[in-house]
Amino acid sequence: MSLKLHSQVLQIRELEQKIADKYSSGLIRCPVHLSIGQEAAAVGVISCLSKNDHLYSTHRSHAHYLAKGGNIKAMIAELYGKSNGCVGGVGGSMHLQDISVNFHGSIPIVGSSIGLAAGCAYHNKKYRDKQITVVYVGDASLEEGIFYEICNFASLHNLKLLFVCENNLFSVYTDIKKRQVTTNFTKYADAFNIKSLRIDGNNVLNIHNKTKKILDFIKRNNKPFFLQLDTFRYYEHCGPNIDDHLNYRKKSLINKWKNKDPVILAEKFIKKNYGSNKLFFIRNKIDNDLEKIFKSVIKTKLPNFKEASKHVFS
Repeated sequence: MSLKLHSQVLQIRELEQKIADKYSSGLIRCPVHLSIGQEAAAVGVISCLSKNDHLYSTHRSHAHYLAKGGNIKAMIAELYGKSNGCVGGVGGSMHLQDISVNFHGSIPIVGSSIGLAAGCAYHNKKYRDKQITVVYVGDASLEEGIFYEICNFASLHNLKLLFVCENNLFSVYTDIKKRQVTTNFTKYADAFNIKSLRIDGNNVLNIHNKTKKILDFIKRNNKPFFLQLDTFRYYEHCGPNIDDHLNYRKKSLINKWKNKDPVILAEKFIKKNYGSNKLFFIRNKIDNDLEKIFKSVIKTKLPNFKEASKHVFS
């Protein structure tokens, strides 16, 4: 399992960097919110879920989709706007979905997936289904009223709902200290009698081990849980570029997080336990597999323009 976890971190990083390259060259035109720097927060938690467990995501959803087992080719096709994309090429990066693995979708409106996840968890309770529902939120989602409403609802109705907060410290350009009265969001969960934990969001193995215990708690007690993962994004809020020249983040802060980059930690783990040749083999396979997918997607068709109004509310 340890090798699989670290290999998946490498796979997601490689894919995200390829997406950034394709976006920069104009081949991908829909907005993209890259998960570069936040891979461990996705892999560590989602690796503990079963295929039947439910997952809801945010606008920064690539890593969540991939970690849940979403179809990679369908995801790439969606970014290219192709008809064989995971939502038919009409949704783009912020509307990924793969029902076959219970990845119910990513939604760009901040905090909106929280209510959907609560509805799913409530449905499971009503019909005595055993699945757990997980909803990822960014730190800015905790500035939305729906978060507090759902914390109250989930606690009151004893829902098997896991809130995972990816705290990357910035809402676009605004530092968390200018937006929140505390950086310890477990206090918010405590106010609703929800058990909580705050840990480093870049150590994939530790996240995995802690999440297994959290899921066991949820299953045994039929209660929600709040997990805060402190992490960091390297690229701009939306797009393929690094925007450190704007100086909204201190260089010392950037260097601090780059020193514990999930990919650096993954490479060190694989080298130490399996050798440099194994790392080379894994990276080479990831690169070759992804190149084949990108090449095959380019050849596929765009959606039929006559279907542009399909599924549109009127």
